[in-house]
Amino acid sequence: MKFVLISPKNRTAYNFRGDLIKEIVGMGYEVIVTGPDRTDEKRITELGARFVEIPLNKTGTSVKADLKYLKSLKKLFREEKPDVTLGYTIKPVIYGAIAAKKAGVGNVNSMVTGVGYTFIATSFRAKVLGIITRTLYRIGLKKADRVIFQNPDDMKEFCGRKLVKAEKCLVVNGSGVNLERFEPTRYPTGVSFFMLSRLLNSKGVREYLEAARTVKGKYPDVRFCLLGKYETNMQDAVPRDFVEEFVKEGTVERYDETNDVRPYYGLCGVYVLPSYREGTPRTVLEAMAMGRAVITTDTPGCRETVVDGENGFLVPAKDSATLAEKMIWFVEHPEEIPKMGEKSRKLVEEKFDVRLVNAEMFRIMNIR
Repeated sequence: MKFVLISPKNRTAYNFRGDLIKEIVGMGYEVIVTGPDRTDEKRITELGARFVEIPLNKTGTSVKADLKYLKSLKKLFREEKPDVTLGYTIKPVIYGAIAAKKAGVGNVNSMVTGVGYTFIATSFRAKVLGIITRTLYRIGLKKADRVIFQNPDDMKEFCGRKLVKAEKCLVVNGSGVNLERFEPTRYPTGVSFFMLSRLLNSKGVREYLEAARTVKGKYPDVRFCLLGKYETNMQDAVPRDFVEEFVKEGTVERYDETNDVRPYYGLCGVYVLPSYREGTPRTVLEAMAMGRAVITTDTPGCRETVVDGENGFLVPAKDSATLAEKMIWFVEHPEEIPKMGEKSRKLVEEKFDVRLVNAEMFRIMNIR
């Protein structure tokens, strides 16, 4: 039996789907992972998979490049004759399903891990791209045998927009988190906050920085950390100069991307993700597994991770003032942080354990 994972970026394959890959390999399948380049190829092959490079610009708008990607996937599927395919994120979902069906694959699965920038942005360009994206989704998802969502809000929207038929849709609890790799650690001295994210407006980076400035104005000793790389050639990117202003004034400490984020979660007692919308935010699950209290937004995907007032707080999106208020609450009630952190760990054990999520994925994809 042969399984192909269609990935948009090598880092996401081994970081977010690594446990899934290892389990499928352990079940006796030959696993092939596609990726856009050779970056960290070894990290994927060490999981027991075979890697195939298929160039992809996941945010590009070139029709010619996308058709070349589709053609390359179709060629791969015809040569390898996989029994099962799974694509995730926009282009692997759309073109992966089309290519798999054209190549005669009998078990085609697509995973929508979030609706993306074109669903939530309001600029003219985003609206035009949104129309194109939704049209392509209709075509691609029609070819999939099953469409897997990471929260019920996304599934409801896709079905409501008639992008996919409800009878082929299912929901799982995100990508899950490895509870042995992400374990509770000791809290730092003093109250501190941490955010890990690509530096995009839609992730709530601006709101995090503005709230941090407000809190630091009242409590100068509170620590704020931010991990994420600067994005280029993306309309949604937060300008480097904007972020660096907060770094230079001492409001926030910024760190670059790393292959091991666990020590950075250890910098904080409270993890913050003010995102405008997610599938199910993996960083929040990792922070919860490490016993951290959480502040995130009351938006699709994010709201699935927090029981408001129990393991953290839900705040409105694009609202730095309310975010600052909840941060100040933690500063003034530091004894509540470990209590909420303990509840985070319990919630993730009950709902988001990667073993539970993968078992549900295998059931949906009919992998035995």
